Amino acid sequence: MEYTVVCKQLSKLYHQGDVTIAALNKVDLQIQKGGFVCLSGPSGSGKTTLLNMIGGLDHPTSGEIHVDGKRVDQMSKADMAEMRLRQLGFVFQAYNLIPVLSAHENVEFVMQLQGMDKKTRADKARAILKEVGLEGMERRRPAELSGGQQQRVAVARAMVSGPSLILADEPTANLDSVTAEMLLQMMRRLNDVHGTTFLISTHDKLVMSYAKRLIGLHDGEIVDDERRN
Repeated sequence: MEYTVVCKQLSKLYHQGDVTIAALNKVDLQIQKGGFVCLSGPSGSGKTTLLNMIGGLDHPTSGEIHVDGKRVDQMSKADMAEMRLRQLGFVFQAYNLIPVLSAHENVEFVMQLQGMDKKTRADKARAILKEVGLEGMERRRPAELSGGQQQRVAVARAMVSGPSLILADEPTANLDSVTAEMLLQMMRRLNDVHGTTFLISTHDKLVMSYAKRLIGLHDGEIVDDERRN
């Protein structure tokens, strides 16, 4: 069996005066390639901390993190930046689009950083925007798009260069239930068609209902692990 993510005895400790708080406590986790996995749990359960460490945005106190067989917790800043650029896609609840760029330009941006030629990145951006249902809206800037449309642009941007793993932190938090469901249907379709691994942190029951695997966290520990197919 092939795994996109392997975490071994992963811990993250914070110190407040004389008190030590374990945001994560010796977590062991394996995420199978092509999975659509949700991390659930209340605020403070450790799900965002875990997501950020897998994405190299935060560092563990102890333990190991492997992504695509590479030991990311020991990577240099330069190597981690390169991995984020080439192999990881990020989707945040606040969308994080560049306001002065159009939807098309936002999607092209990562490929431009990768050094892809202009025609290839234009073709790829056009194709992925069509795939996420935004054909005809390519030239609109974020302020001219609804929240759901902005999040579709964010997913398209994360997907366009073919990363092996997409990390999504509360992607439906700012969306109404109808828009959230449309987004989730689209993300599941992209997962099924492209085989990209999705790891999503959420406390939204709607998001959890779309998971192929649901991992429950509480006080920095995995307390439940439900596989649905």
